[in-house]
This record gives sequence, structure tokens and C-alpha cells, in this order.
Amino acid sequence: MGISRRSLFKVVAAAGAGSAASALAPLKARADQAATSDETIGMLYDSTKCTGCKACMAACNQANGISPDTETSGGRAHMPVDLNEHTLNIIKVYQDSSTGDHAYIKRQCMHCVDPACVTACMLGAMKKRSDGVVTYDPSLCIGCRYCEMGCPFNVPKFEWSKTAPKIVKCQLCRDRLALGKQPACTEVCPAGAVIFGKRKDLLVEAHNRLDSNPGRYLPKVYGEHDAGGTQVLYLACVGFDKLGLPSYGNQPVPHTVDAVQHAIYQGFVAPVALYGVLAGVIWRNRKRAGETGEQSEQP
Repeated sequence: MGISRRSLFKVVAAAGAGSAASALAPLKARADQAATSDETIGMLYDSTKCTGCKACMAACNQANGISPDTETSGGRAHMPVDLNEHTLNIIKVYQDSSTGDHAYIKRQCMHCVDPACVTACMLGAMKKRSDGVVTYDPSLCIGCRYCEMGCPFNVPKFEWSKTAPKIVKCQLCRDRLALGKQPACTEVCPAGAVIFGKRKDLLVEAHNRLDSNPGRYLPKVYGEHDAGGTQVLYLACVGFDKLGLPSYGNQPVPHTVDAVQHAIYQGFVAPVALYGVLAGVIWRNRKRAGETGEQSEQP
């Protein structure tokens, strides 16, 4: 059953209003958010402690009810090559062919202090919670993939294999957090390579490790200030760029986006209205695709 014209106009109005609010939001709100980020939760990953056992990957899939990615193993084991619709968390390895040195890296959503995916999402499917977790609401998603394109860490993934696809990303096991538990990956790590806690406490721990073992680490906590700060922090013995963690400086990515939107859209309703119309059309098409998929699955 198709969406009515009245319903479509409601969607358009909501999308337009949401877009306008996003485009015209003062930058002070983001500065205030960054100022209180040390009270939020997160993870600290120490690359020098990781043994590459990948227990965190198996626990992640089990906790989130996601089937393993067995394509590269011929159906035998969960062996993804990168984050994808079946993989929210992955352990990768860096190897220097000339010296034989290697280092592991854990990749998942960084839960940025000022997340670009939240700014890019036109209908609020991506949200930044007060505890710092960046969550995703599939009921609000229209599949535009702006979050995927906007993320500086290439984290959100699209479910290309499904008729009515959604976005897939780590949400720091928010269901487990609601029960007073910690994320599955930090709970099962046998080496203590990744730990969970308040961001401010994790920063203290990270700097204590740097001070106590100056020869073991690069003298930096990645994520403390990078890209405006992230809830997931890293320690390593090799260059972070070699581990796939790019250098973005200390400025939040959405800060630039907001500044441009504020300059362009202030006082102009037409671009925002068009944004809303497109959102309505995409939402309608996604709804129809979902209904078609449900019908085809019925016996």
C-alpha cells in the first residue's frame, strides 16, 4: 500500500524542519557538547596488548545477533576483510615487510564527540546520546547513506544484500549497557587490550601507561583531540596512520559542515524544502521496498 499524499507532506515538513534546524544550529551547541565529553563513556584499546585472538569479533556478532561473514573462508569461519553489514568490530594487522614488525588494530565506530554522521542524517536516525554513544534508529532511516559518506572513519555500512536495507554500525552494545553490563568486546578480551569505562578515566589510564612505559608507545593518545575527540581511544607503538587511523587535526568534522550550511542556507527555505521533498520520496520508496520484501518472504 502506497503512502498517502497527506502522509508524504508530513514527512516532507518534518524533514524540512529537521534540515533547517541542522543547517542553522549555532556552533556553540557543539562547543558545549565537546566541553562535557569527558563525563561520557568509551573504550581504550592498547595495540601493544592485543594478541589478535579475535575473541572480541565473535562476541560482538553473538551479542548483536549478526550472522558471521564467511565469504572469504568458504563458509567455514568468520573472516571479514573489513567492517561490513556482518561485521561491527574487526581486528586487523599491520605488518612491515622490511623489518617483520607488526601491530594489531581494533576498528569499530569511534563514537565521535561531535559525530559527522549525526550532522549528515536528515531525519535523525543517527543520534548522540548523553552518555556519548552514537546510536542508530532504523525506523527513521530512509537509506540515503549520507552518514556513510560523511563519516571520516568509514564506519557505517549499508546492507546491500537486503531488499529493505539499513545501516549497520557499532552502538557500543547499548542493550547490554541498559542492563548494567559492559560491551561484549571489552568483557571477553583475555589480554585486557580493550577496556571500558568513563572517557575521563580512560584518558588518565592511557597517560599513566605513556608515562610509565615511554619506550613502549608513541607519545600520543589517539582520539583525545583527533577530529574533535572520540569516545574510543587508542595507544600504539607504530604510526596511527599505518593502523588506518587518519590524521584530521583537532577540529570536529561537522564544525566545517555546519559553518558552510549556516552561510549558505540562512534565510533560504527552498534548499531545505527540496531536501525535505527528497527525504519524503526516498522514505516512500523504502517503505514500498520493505513491504514487497515482506510479501515475498510469506509462504
